[in-house]
Amino acid sequence: MTFSTIALSASPAIKIHYRYKQAGNVKVFYREAGDPKLPTLLMLHGFAGSSFMFRDLIPQLADRYHLIAPDLPAFGFTEAPERGEYAYTFDQLAKTIDQFTAGLNLDTYALMVHDYGAPVGWRLALANPQRVTAIISQNGNAYEEGLGEAWATIQKYWQEPTPENRSALREFPTPASIKWQYLEGVTDQTLVSPDGYSLEGMQVLKPGNAEIQLDLLLDYASNVKMYPLFQRYFREYQPPLLAVWGKHDPFFMVEGAEAWKRDLPKAEINFYNTGHFALETHAEEMGADIRDFLDRHIRQPE
Repeated sequence: MTFSTIALSASPAIKIHYRYKQAGNVKVFYREAGDPKLPTLLMLHGFAGSSFMFRDLIPQLADRYHLIAPDLPAFGFTEAPERGEYAYTFDQLAKTIDQFTAGLNLDTYALMVHDYGAPVGWRLALANPQRVTAIISQNGNAYEEGLGEAWATIQKYWQEPTPENRSALREFPTPASIKWQYLEGVTDQTLVSPDGYSLEGMQVLKPGNAEIQLDLLLDYASNVKMYPLFQRYFREYQPPLLAVWGKHDPFFMVEGAEAWKRDLPKAEINFYNTGHFALETHAEEMGADIRDFLDRHIRQPE
């Protein structure tokens, strides 16, 4: 076989586009790959992450799916107003992402959510259940059973949002804490690229960002209050759901993934021997499972 024959027979490289879309007073940065005519997967990251967390997964799916991965306000490259000029709450994040999807004319999409991206995604599903074709949750919680002991100090802040309890969480939005979140529960930490936690560590050091993160941490209590509404959505609409879960996550326990079986008997629950940012170490394995799930539930016939 000649070199030219090899080159011609090779699959075309996946091209990822890096774009911005205005959504209200937020300029949303997003990654896009795949043919827009294919079924869409909307990928919502969590703390402390950005659309960068999906970098190894996107190439595994873009030949069959249209992938949209935005950075939430206060994360990544998205340009949002300062604290005080934009309400950094999960209701507002969901409103912005809803405006973003409307601007892209995304009438239907599957959801992939992680951490903070989960309550944003659940709100989108509650508001427009007919749009959501399937759900993939990578350590994105919807049940109180899933809240680990790492939430104890945060829950105290919810119950008593005093300056003292806020101050007790000052170490949470710091580069050191972010690095710990990436490495905790990972058996072989040499598999975790420093790029992710280094980039997010620089993000949280931007003026005002740590205060925004503490605001969001306080508002996370609103998500827990909405768990019964989210769970009712699961029961009533029975969306196909795949949980791909790092089983050593210190924040979201395996019980949170297993709880879906109560409301979604057909939910598929997969655990991996890693931590909160499971894609950092298990992108290939998770990618194969996600591809299989999407192929069975939303892939268009050829």
